[in-house]
Amino acid sequence: MSFSIQSKLLFSAGVIASASAIWHLLCILAGPSWFAFARAPQQIIDSSIQGTLLAPIGTIIVASLMFACTIFAFSAIGLIRKVPLLKSALITIAMICLLRGLIAVPTFVTPSGLDTWQIVASTVWLYVGICFSAGSIEQYSLGKLGTQKTS
Repeated sequence: MSFSIQSKLLFSAGVIASASAIWHLLCILAGPSWFAFARAPQQIIDSSIQGTLLAPIGTIIVASLMFACTIFAFSAIGLIRKVPLLKSALITIAMICLLRGLIAVPTFVTPSGLDTWQIVASTVWLYVGICFSAGSIEQYSLGKLGTQKTS
């Protein structure tokens, strides 16, 4: 199989989304300290400490959304069959990831100094957003040309 650069970028974004989903699920097993390390909202950390359902259910929902990103990415590059709403999903995912990457910029500097975790997480999601943008452009171009992508 030969993949375009856009497809390779989209593949890397799918892998990152899956890894992030797995990380989130591991937080459920590892407990409150992992939620705190991952900068989860205090309400989620408290839920984990108290053993209520908010933390695990919320985390499973977030992880499911991340796995969905992987499915759309892999579908766009032809690793799995085409899924409905592919182009719309790619554009939506690209926008959300770009916003996640950029919105945290003001929070890089906190009263206690630079937040390295925010810098790393924002940089990763900005990269993923760029990858999904490239994939969206490629899918739009393929659709506009009326060609089917073959792998």
